[in-house]
Amino acid sequence: MKKLLIATAIGALSATMLVTAPAAFAQDSGTPAHKKVAKRPAPKRRLIPRSKKAQERAAAKVDPVPEGAARWSCAEGLSFELAGDMKRDQVVTVHWAQKNYKLPREQNNTGADVFYDPAQGMKLVVIPAKAMLFSDKDGERLADECHTAEMAQGAPAPTQSNELKTN
Repeated sequence: MKKLLIATAIGALSATMLVTAPAAFAQDSGTPAHKKVAKRPAPKRRLIPRSKKAQERAAAKVDPVPEGAARWSCAEGLSFELAGDMKRDQVVTVHWAQKNYKLPREQNNTGADVFYDPAQGMKLVVIPAKAMLFSDKDGERLADECHTAEMAQGAPAPTQSNELKTN
């Protein structure tokens, strides 16, 4: 008889646990949908530096456009300036995003003029129809479909391979 009474008590407790445990678990599992979690506000950034010294430092970071640079207009309203003669110079200067990049010529046999500096992560590829500017750091094409004013009128790009063909 004692065994029957103990078995009944255990069964009743087990049934009660089966009913109440899922409800208790559902209440404690995470935050309810109606309760909002406070987020940290984004740090405020000043558009204008605070002091004149800070303004001077900001202005010093901007490189001037190289003298005699040609403007290359690209798709999506982008542009860069290129200083140097791609037909003969071994190093050209590309002014992109208010910074000057000195890019040495890279030898290849594809017919494209490639200027690449792995330390700065910038690459300029010029084919007769257009120029493209790449970044190693972001792994993306920064500018595409770039043309000079002469190229927009139908002239080919001023590349070394085009110079060799005419001579």
